[in-house]
Amino acid sequence: MSDRPADQFFDAAIGLLQRVRDEEGAAIEAAGALLADTVAAGGRLFAFGAGHSSLAAQDVVYRAGGLALMNLLAVPGVVGVDVMPATLGSALERVDGLAAAVLDSSPLRAGDVLVIVSLSGRNALPVEMAMNARALGVRVIGVTSVAYATETKSRHSSGTFLKDHCDVVLDSKIAVGDAELTLDSVPAPFAPASTVVTAALLQAVVATAAGALADRGIEPPLLRSGNVDGGHEWNGRVMEQYRDRIFYRS
Repeated sequence: MSDRPADQFFDAAIGLLQRVRDEEGAAIEAAGALLADTVAAGGRLFAFGAGHSSLAAQDVVYRAGGLALMNLLAVPGVVGVDVMPATLGSALERVDGLAAAVLDSSPLRAGDVLVIVSLSGRNALPVEMAMNARALGVRVIGVTSVAYATETKSRHSSGTFLKDHCDVVLDSKIAVGDAELTLDSVPAPFAPASTVVTAALLQAVVATAAGALADRGIEPPLLRSGNVDGGHEWNGRVMEQYRDRIFYRS
């Protein structure tokens, strides 16, 4: 085993990817089937994540090789770390009632699917987002680390976690604290792998959905890269065909 931190991180990330491939296969198939069912039935797809969890959500929206129907459910101040100060985003995740306000002003409706990414799944925003979405008749796929539910306390008044309010749960297997490496000479653990693993999980789900649609004789509404010949024309055709189910163009 290498003593180089870079090699150790790669080994840790590869190990986590192997775990989710081996242990989350059934959940990935279920999530992919749910996306395919929704596309086939005329529903819309949305993804949400707060803070760094938003990175994996954004990775499946308007993405070459991805489903054109996946839309980002954005909450001002919590998507990424572009808000100043960055700590405000973390504080907003703990605000009760914010999820209801967001959903009330969003295009989400019964029959749609919402993917919610939250590593800890313990803050009010992702918990209430899942609860309120399901009350609207929206199916919820949660991507989280189930370990947090046994090793930390919920910050929501119900005492529940994101995993408790989902139709399908994808467990990222990330350890509490999201840091894979330690060194005697470094006072804090470091090298988070949640983005690598969560993004891979979601891409596996999208790949499963595309395959499931094809198996039913339905052409998956996939986007192509705008940097290949014919890509813009292809995407224009797909976006026109599904314009009533795509919201990132308006």
